[in-house]
Amino acid sequence: MAFFNKNSKSFIKLILIIYFLQITALNGQLRVGFYSERCHNAESIVSTVVKEASQREPRMPAMLLRLHFHDCFVQGCDGSILIDNVKEAERNAFGHEGLGGFAEIQKAKTQLETQCPAVVSCADIVALAARDAVVLAGGAFYEVETGRRDGRVSDLSFAEKMPDVDDSIEVLKQKFKTKGFTEKDLVILSGAHTIGTTACFFMPKRLHNFTGKSDADPSINPKFLPELRSKCPKNGDVNVRISLDNLSEKKFDDQIMHNIKNGFAVIASDARLYDDNITRAVVNSYLQTEISDLNTSSSFEKDFGLAMVKLGRLEVKTGLLGEIRKVCNSFNKM
Repeated sequence: MAFFNKNSKSFIKLILIIYFLQITALNGQLRVGFYSERCHNAESIVSTVVKEASQREPRMPAMLLRLHFHDCFVQGCDGSILIDNVKEAERNAFGHEGLGGFAEIQKAKTQLETQCPAVVSCADIVALAARDAVVLAGGAFYEVETGRRDGRVSDLSFAEKMPDVDDSIEVLKQKFKTKGFTEKDLVILSGAHTIGTTACFFMPKRLHNFTGKSDADPSINPKFLPELRSKCPKNGDVNVRISLDNLSEKKFDDQIMHNIKNGFAVIASDARLYDDNITRAVVNSYLQTEISDLNTSSSFEKDFGLAMVKLGRLEVKTGLLGEIRKVCNSFNKM
């Protein structure tokens, strides 16, 4: 009887574990409308905050879009980029220089905590805000899967493998491949630079010392180089901001692809996309002559939405992993 009881208990325990894992897996799936029952106004609250912020600060859509990418590329889409109350927090990494939009994410969180306490994660707010930012800038709407939980780790050293503006195309491809992205994903996600600005801080090597001989990147169109150098002169103010897309900085479109092909890319990493046969072909695929009714801009916008959904799935924490923070810039007290 003792033998039977011991085995019976072990069997029951095994069944409970399997059941528990199944329930956890079920509850841990990202899906569109994750908050439809527990916080049905979640997406509209975030959208309103983003819209109001963008009216005050025209650069906000680009800032929120970039924030999502930087969050996801380090430890996955878990809101770790938002933490600022720990020593050597991730957001202080060199690769995250110039990030913004933190206050807007917290504003949305504060409103959500009032209506739905401890329900909506900061990671999901970042993902939703990025989508709303794209739409406000004139890009196509795409559905955002939600159900992410916030991470419990924020470490500056984890951001060491962020793509760098001066990386070669080989290094860029490898960094994206490590995260499960293809060459096409690399090009499309770089297309986010169709809106927003960058700082002269990221331009010295490209404009003034590309090969160590006081020269400029030869891929820059000769007609464009004087303009860039006048905005970011040697030993000038590194905080001066310049448009990433000189022709349509505030409009989400495929102009960035034209810029890359024609030598009008502003930052070096965008220009490098034309150095490789595969990424060059992707860029060119959005620039085909419109023989029929093909709308290349719409094609780019559609593909961008798909790439953002893929980005949003990167190393997410769901189910019982992570937490739902009460305040986005601080871990919950254990």
